[in-house]
Amino acid sequence: MKKTLLGLLILGTTLMAKVTNVPVTIEFVESKKVKIIDIRTEGEWKQMGIIADAHLITFFDENAKYDINDFLKKLNKVVEKDEEFAIICNTASRTKLVSNFLGKKHDYNVINLTGGMSKLVKDGYTVEAYESDKVEKKVKLLDTNSTK
Repeated sequence: MKKTLLGLLILGTTLMAKVTNVPVTIEFVESKKVKIIDIRTEGEWKQMGIIADAHLITFFDENAKYDINDFLKKLNKVVEKDEEFAIICNTASRTKLVSNFLGKKHDYNVINLTGGMSKLVKDGYTVEAYESDKVEKKVKLLDTNSTK
């Protein structure tokens, strides 16, 4: 039911997007011109590694469930509403849905990194190992410093 609702929301808001599709490259990631939000699951972060300095905010959990309000709350602690940012997942199938939803429904300025982490790693990007305790400290810091 939730998947259907998200699909309808995305489909119904395709006319006024603030979404840019950009093929992911090592140069783009290393330029650090925009914040990168990694929406994969914790299991995927552990298995494949992460982009150094990426913000890890899962959208769909391992059971394909999501909590839009929780995701937006976490996202708003990392980016300003008018700030351009990029999102990445494993192959860009989830980011296509999520970027369209964020850009078209919520007026975020989103870059969808097409190809995802799979392409980035295949192209030779050296990932950082995922360390949950490091991420938890970063999240706690965001929570205590956030005024949103």
